[in-house]
Amino acid sequence: MSLNKAPKNNVFYRNQNWIYPKIEKGEGIYLIGEDGKKYIDGCSGSAVANIGHGNKEIAEFAKEHIERIAFTHLSRWTVDSIEKCAERIVKWCPEGLEHVYFVSGGSEATETAMKMARQYFVERDGKSNKWKVISKWNSYHGATLGSLSMTGTIGRRKIYDPLLTNFPKINQFYHYRNPWGAKTLEETSILAARSLETEILRHGADNIAAFISEPVVGSAAPGVHPEKIYFDMVREICDKYDILFIMDEVMAGTGRTGRKMASEHFDAKPDILVVAKGLSSGYTPIGAAICTTEVFETIMVKGSGNFIHGHTYAGNPLSCGIADKVMEIIERENFIDNCANQGDYLMEKLEGLYDYPIIGEIRGKGLMIGIEFVKEKETKEPFDLSDNIKGKITNNCLEEGLVPYPGGGSVDGSRGDHILLAPPINITKEEVDLLYEKLENAVRKTSEVLQGIIA
Repeated sequence: MSLNKAPKNNVFYRNQNWIYPKIEKGEGIYLIGEDGKKYIDGCSGSAVANIGHGNKEIAEFAKEHIERIAFTHLSRWTVDSIEKCAERIVKWCPEGLEHVYFVSGGSEATETAMKMARQYFVERDGKSNKWKVISKWNSYHGATLGSLSMTGTIGRRKIYDPLLTNFPKINQFYHYRNPWGAKTLEETSILAARSLETEILRHGADNIAAFISEPVVGSAAPGVHPEKIYFDMVREICDKYDILFIMDEVMAGTGRTGRKMASEHFDAKPDILVVAKGLSSGYTPIGAAICTTEVFETIMVKGSGNFIHGHTYAGNPLSCGIADKVMEIIERENFIDNCANQGDYLMEKLEGLYDYPIIGEIRGKGLMIGIEFVKEKETKEPFDLSDNIKGKITNNCLEEGLVPYPGGGSVDGSRGDHILLAPPINITKEEVDLLYEKLENAVRKTSEVLQGIIA
């Protein structure tokens, strides 16, 4: 797409340098432009549209729910759909997570978890110095000032640094670019976990309230994940130093990785788990923070009984009803098993892309797959920012009729190009074949254009 900084309409778009094709409608895995062109939604927006677009059952349910009740305020009322959705979410979560606080999206959910952790220690101890949250570089936890303070993506933080809380950061379990020279993913996982303990001791455990981690990394380094031993060690370390463990499943949760929650891959046991995005498959804004009985009762039963937090649309009955219906459909249609199977199939096909010189690493779980591009395979040298690889790949994919989720900065905050593939989890084998064909064509075109600068 060519640059165009002239005002387009009254919408404050996210990137004025992008020409936004107008989408007329969505059907299944496709987005259809006003010119009739069909695009495979290869990233479900941003790993959101898990059951695809245009689901008529959801539309009918939403209409009936709106006619019955659309809004109540959670500070004064409850509705059956709120309670049903919470009950179903708990069944999807790791054992021990029993209490659901609903919000409107991922940033609100992670910020809620941060506040929940802080208030837990204040209520438990009467007065507590525990307030810091340890997070990781190459992570993304949201765009509000609290969630951005936990985020380790430099490009998203830089302009707002004066406004952010200076939370501690440790290295990610990013094996492809690990700083320890580790030879195996297991070794990287162990060393990454040990760095958590080192950081706790550096700041003093009495000052640390929580540690937050994604099970499978999303936009910051898509598809990156550890071995199971990482979360085993994290749990032991958090217990040892009296710190809560927050699992950020905003992108990886609710079926995206071929399990109900990505935590299942690692048998991880967080104290608080956050979800959003695919929870409603994009049919309504919603997110949630789910905590253990220990956290809940410390604040709400043994303590003040008042969580000092709230949003107007927290526990919106319409959103909760739609999210519950989405999860019901996923269960009934076995979409999570389909995600696991099609994810394995797509990953096998993607191995063929290693024949192209710009492919550095392909990684992920289920239908949450990252592809990293490099200038030189052996040294893993990234392209220069001026080469705009993620832009070239994106444009070539769009020309083919495929929508990827591009990103960058994973190497040093500016350099590093990658895309996330996260199509709807109800995609068929034949549609995976078509997706791969379009992607390979885009990779081939990009490689040909770059022949002069590839090492």
